[in-house]
Amino acid sequence: MTPRPTTDEGMLLMQPATATILTAVRAALAEDHAADDVTTRWSVPAALHVEATMIAKQPGRVCGLSVVQSVYDEIDPTVVVRPAVADGDAVVPGQPLASISGPARSIITGERVALNFAQRMSGVATLTSAFVAAIGGHDVRLLDTRKTAPGLRALDKYAVTCGGGTNHRLDLATMVLLKENHLAAAGGVRSAVRRVRDGMAREGQELAIEVEVTTLAEARDALDCQVEWILLDNMPTEDVALTVKERDASGSTCRLEASGTITLNTIADIAATGVDALSVGALTHSPTALDISLLLRSW
Repeated sequence: MTPRPTTDEGMLLMQPATATILTAVRAALAEDHAADDVTTRWSVPAALHVEATMIAKQPGRVCGLSVVQSVYDEIDPTVVVRPAVADGDAVVPGQPLASISGPARSIITGERVALNFAQRMSGVATLTSAFVAAIGGHDVRLLDTRKTAPGLRALDKYAVTCGGGTNHRLDLATMVLLKENHLAAAGGVRSAVRRVRDGMAREGQELAIEVEVTTLAEARDALDCQVEWILLDNMPTEDVALTVKERDASGSTCRLEASGTITLNTIADIAATGVDALSVGALTHSPTALDISLLLRSW
C-alpha cells in the first residue's frame, strides 16, 4: 500500500507544477544536446517505429513517470508513454513500469534523460520508504531538508512524498529557520528570535519560527521564546528525550524536530523519545539511484 504523506504548518506537500518539470526537462535535454543526437540519426532508420518497456531491475519504490512523459513530449509529441504503475508504488525486479511507443529515433534519443530522472526520483522515494519503515509504529513524521540537487528541488521533494515522507520548507522564504550561524550573528537564541519578530512586524508578515539548537540550555531558551518549532540538532538521544519531557511538562505547543546523522539503525530509538518529527538530509543528498532499464521490444 502506498504511504500517504502529510502536511503541517511550515511544511509543504510538493506537487511539481508543469512549468517546474518543463524547466528541468528542457535543461537536461539541452545539456545532452538531444536535438543533435548524431549516433541515433546516423544509425537508426527515420521511418522505424518501435515499442519499448521501462523495467525495474531491483526492488524499490517508483517515482518520476510524469517526468518521463514530459521528456518525450518535448522530444516528440507523437511518442506515447503508458505507465504500468503509479508514482509511489512498490516494484520488484523485472516489473514493467511503462510502455513507450513511437518513432525509434525519438525514443532512443530521450532514453538517457528519461531514465536519469526516473532513476534518481525512484532512488529518493525508495530511500525515504526505508526510513519510514525503520521508524516503525512511532507517531513521528519523517521530514526532508533543502539538501537537494541544484535545480531539482521540487522533483526531489515530490519523490520524498512518494516514499511516505513529509516535505519541510521549500526555500528560504517559506518559514523562518534560525540555524547555528544565524544565532551566532544575532547574539544567541533570544536575541535572534526577538529580531525576527521585530522584522516580521515591520514588514507585516507572520511566519512560523523554528530554532536550531545543540544544547539543553539553547533548547530551554527556545521554549521560553514560545517558537513554533525547535530543531534538536545532533543532540544525544537522552537530551532529546529530556527536552520532550520539559516541553510536555510546560504545556507548550511547540513541536520538536530531531536531526543530525540519523541512520536507518538509529532512527527508531530517536523516534521513541517522543519528538514530533525527524529530518534526514540523506533522503535527497545521498540517494542511490534505482536501477531501471529501457528496452526496445520489437524492430
